[in-house]
Amino acid sequence: MIPESITLIPLPPYSPELNAIEQVWEWLRNHHLANQCYDNYQQIVDKACLAWNAFSKNTKLVKSIMWRDWIILP
Repeated sequence: MIPESITLIPLPPYSPELNAIEQVWEWLRNHHLANQCYDNYQQIVDKACLAWNAFSKNTKLVKSIMWRDWIILP
């Protein structure tokens, strides 16, 4: 049950500008994961971990991807 004080806004199935994780995945693919060949599953996991760590250390990038004009913080 949804409280009356909450209004649900349906999102389109593909809306990267509204879903920040889509932009994160795009950055990971473009900078670390695209056009790669892997010999085994562990190599995929290792490369994904390296990519995620590189992304998460770049705080300026994280803030820019997560920022939305309509978000108002106190």
